[in-house]
Amino acid sequence: MSPRRLLLIDPDRSVHDFLMGLLQREDRTIRNAYARSESLECLRSGPYDLVLAGQGRNGFDGLNLARQFHALQPNAKTIFTGDPDPTRVIRAIRARAYSYFHSPLPTIALADMVQQALDSAPSPDDILVMSARPEWITLAIRCKMDAADRATHFFRELETALPVQVREDVVAAFRELLLNAIEHGGKYDPRKRVRASLLHTPKSIIVHIADPGKGFSLDSLPHAAISNPEDSPIHHVEVRAEEGKRPGGFGILMTRNMVDELVYNQRGNAVLFVKYLDGSH
Repeated sequence: MSPRRLLLIDPDRSVHDFLMGLLQREDRTIRNAYARSESLECLRSGPYDLVLAGQGRNGFDGLNLARQFHALQPNAKTIFTGDPDPTRVIRAIRARAYSYFHSPLPTIALADMVQQALDSAPSPDDILVMSARPEWITLAIRCKMDAADRATHFFRELETALPVQVREDVVAAFRELLLNAIEHGGKYDPRKRVRASLLHTPKSIIVHIADPGKGFSLDSLPHAAISNPEDSPIHHVEVRAEEGKRPGGFGILMTRNMVDELVYNQRGNAVLFVKYLDGSH
């Protein structure tokens, strides 16, 4: 198998040093570019599997070159980095980026996302922006596990201004309910999509997730921890194993402990949760 080819674009040499140390592997070849013209020259010279482009203090912004990246390397994944700015995150999603990370760059999360990008098949439209108002963001997400992972990380990047614990509660609750929607509503069918909305009000964060399934009743969920008998706290694990479902089943129960309000629609194919800010409830 030929080595995977990565192109790192950033005007800051210290960023290159950091990324080279983090991402270099025996099965990868990495090329560095420091400016716009050099970046485009590299992209014209041969195929790449992944382009990781940053934002510099000198005005350089890899995100501004997204269209040219895709025109020159239509099969390459792109990961952008830069300021912790929700507007940039939405721009990255619209530019068909695989992911976005704000500076200072993390180690484990970035390395894992790079590996996931290299392992995954081309999927430029797995996550679509349906609404991009700062107070109301809606994404249409294919019913795929890697799309769920990416969407979860995008949601985390959209909420960098929140207190850490509030952000992690919202992101964890979002992930659990999104996975439930993809598994039970979408049946992991990549032809189907889940719609996920993130709403901001002055006093709260609201998340709404709707799946394409027939729905369910909260009174009849043998595969979920919420339905465990009092004398059998892990009964749902046995049920899930018999049905061939992924490990888990704690989603609804765990989410109720992390958010302030959790409401399902009548059909059971849409859920809304509220996380109040500054104890305003």
